[in-house]
Amino acid sequence: MIDQTPIGKTSRGNAATFIGVFDLIRKEFSLATGKEASLFSFNSKGACPKCNGQGVLTFELHFLDSVKTMCDECEGRRYNFDVLELKFNGNSIADILDMTIDQAYDFFIDPKIRKHLSVLKEVGLGYLRLGQSLSTLSGGEAQRLKIANELTKESNIYIMDEPTTGLHMSDIDNFYRIIRKLVDKNNTVVIIEHNLDIIKYADWIIDLGPEGGKNGGELIFQGTPESIVNNKKSYTGSFLKNLL
Repeated sequence: MIDQTPIGKTSRGNAATFIGVFDLIRKEFSLATGKEASLFSFNSKGACPKCNGQGVLTFELHFLDSVKTMCDECEGRRYNFDVLELKFNGNSIADILDMTIDQAYDFFIDPKIRKHLSVLKEVGLGYLRLGQSLSTLSGGEAQRLKIANELTKESNIYIMDEPTTGLHMSDIDNFYRIIRKLVDKNNTVVIIEHNLDIIKYADWIIDLGPEGGKNGGELIFQGTPESIVNNKKSYTGSFLKNLL
């Protein structure tokens, strides 16, 4: 089930850790500097000692919400000074996490890293910073990140709940190409959707109605998009007729 529920409630996770590319990036830094890979994790040895790798300091206030300020020791970069001095092709690990996915794709030449990043680009998330906290993503961004994590898998059944919510019209065609890639790998994709620009591409439509809520729930039609336009009981069919 791929919905729009948040995928991270803490600031520890980010797009790079979720997709699994951060481990590969840390190995690159390890090879370039001769240091162990764990040093380049803000959840481990390399973390700033003052903020424990959070990048922010949190102050609890009585009767009020807690207040967060940027850590004055690492200046929000999460790592201790010694780690920030270690560079890979002129960039520290904090510099890498501040790159967008598009920028990181151009920066790295390792094929495994580029493969992971290309998947994020495919789902339209190239503008995200690698180190952006998962807790700051919108519902649509979280859903696309989940889809990106599935693009290499086969023979699964996916259920998506209104995946086009919040998407710009220009992104709909790109989203459809993502769905086709899942289907081309022998996956089944079931989409709960009202957007006609997605419905028109369906292999099989199940139309429920005749109205919404308590006035619905009946099976009005099931079949191909080309057939539903001839069903006089289907509101979906009458509106879809103009698009096909």
